[in-house]
Amino acid sequence: MRPFELTAPQTLDDALAAPGMFLAGGTTLIDLMKLDVLTPPQVQDIDALPLRGIDTTDGLRIGALERMSDLAAHPGVPAVITRALLQSASQQLRNMATIGGNLLQRTRCGYFRDVTSPCNRREPGSGCPAITGSNRMHAVLGTSDSCVATHASDLAVALVALDTRVRLTGRDGERTVALADLYRTPGVTPEVEHDLRPGELITEVLVPPLGDGVRSTYVKVRDRQSYEFALCSAAVTVRVRDGRVSDARIAVGGVATVPWRLPSVEAALRGAPATPESFEAAAATAADGARPLSGNGFKVPLVRRTVVRALLEATQGDRT
Repeated sequence: MRPFELTAPQTLDDALAAPGMFLAGGTTLIDLMKLDVLTPPQVQDIDALPLRGIDTTDGLRIGALERMSDLAAHPGVPAVITRALLQSASQQLRNMATIGGNLLQRTRCGYFRDVTSPCNRREPGSGCPAITGSNRMHAVLGTSDSCVATHASDLAVALVALDTRVRLTGRDGERTVALADLYRTPGVTPEVEHDLRPGELITEVLVPPLGDGVRSTYVKVRDRQSYEFALCSAAVTVRVRDGRVSDARIAVGGVATVPWRLPSVEAALRGAPATPESFEAAAATAADGARPLSGNGFKVPLVRRTVVRALLEATQGDRT
C-alpha cells in the first residue's frame, strides 16, 4: 500500500469540500489499495457523518452508512433484501460494510485486481484478457468488446428489483435517481462504472412500499454456500390473486455487468397462472441478448432456471 493522507470530516459539508476518495466500511477500498489497484493520495474517513438510520414508516429509508448486518436484522425489511444481505458476505464483513459502499463496490474480476494484467476498467485502452482468457465467472449480459466483468453486489440486485431510488449529495446540491440508472454498462468506456459526479456521495437509499399481498425472495447460485460470489442470482417480488400473477418484478445478478432487470419476463408473467409451467414459459426470455464466452455458456440456461426457482420459492414459500 502506498502512502496517503487520511482525514476524518465531521460534517457532510466538510466531506464534500475536501479532496480525496471516501472511505466508509473499507471492505472494498482498503483491499484495492493494498493491491495497488487504487492509489489515492488523499482518503476521507466518513464514518462519523450523520448518514445512518432505518425508517420503515412508508416503504424503507436507509442511511448510506448503515451497516449491512444492522439492515439485515431490522424488522420490517422485505425478505428479498434480508436474504441478499445474509448471502452476500460473512458476518464479520457485514458488521463492517456499509449500504452505500456495498452499492458502489468494484468488480471482483481477477484481471481488474491484478495490476500486472491489462484491464480496460483499471487502465483504459489496455485490453480485456477475460474475453479470450479465464471467464467462467464473467458476464453474458450487458457486455461489450471492452469489458465482461460482472457487478459484485447482491444487495444492488434486490434493490433494483424493488425500483429503489438513491439520494445523492454533492457540491452542487442534492438529486435523486433510480438505482438502476446509476449504473452504466461498459460500452467503450468501462472505466466509467456509474453516474456519480466528482465528489458526490450516496446519502440515502429509498425503497418504495411493496404493497399488499406481495411476496419476495432472493435466490443465489454459487460454487459453495459460505461467502462466495454469485454464478447467478435472482431477486423476485410477486403478487398472486385468484391463482394468477397480478404483478412481478425481477432482477438478476452474477450474469451481467450491472444489476439486470428482466422486463420481458415480468410482462409475460402478468396475468399468467402461478404455476411452474407458466414460470418456465415466462423465463424463456431471461437470457435474451446474452453473449456467452468460452467458459461461461452455462450461465444462459442457469439464469432461466434461477428465475423459475425464485418464482416458485416466492409463491409457494413463506417469503414477505
